[in-house]
Amino acid sequence: MALLIKSKCTNCDMCEPECPNNAIFMGEEIYEIDPNLCTECKGHYEKPTCQSVCPINNCIITDPDNVETEEQLLEKFVIIQGLA
Repeated sequence: MALLIKSKCTNCDMCEPECPNNAIFMGEEIYEIDPNLCTECKGHYEKPTCQSVCPINNCIITDPDNVETEEQLLEKFVIIQGLA
């Protein structure tokens, strides 16, 4: 499952530098997450760092349009890191 930043984002700049896959970027109004790069930090950390550093409660959620299994996320991690 990729993550999604909700519209209540305040653009605090906390999440972007924490993303190990560079999946977070500034969109037209708020930060956004590229679902093709988001692994929910699988392969890097135990839980998503963007959620850990976000000061807004429940601002970064599971993207209902990009549901993936843990196995799929780990496969994506391997591909992104060039380990395949």
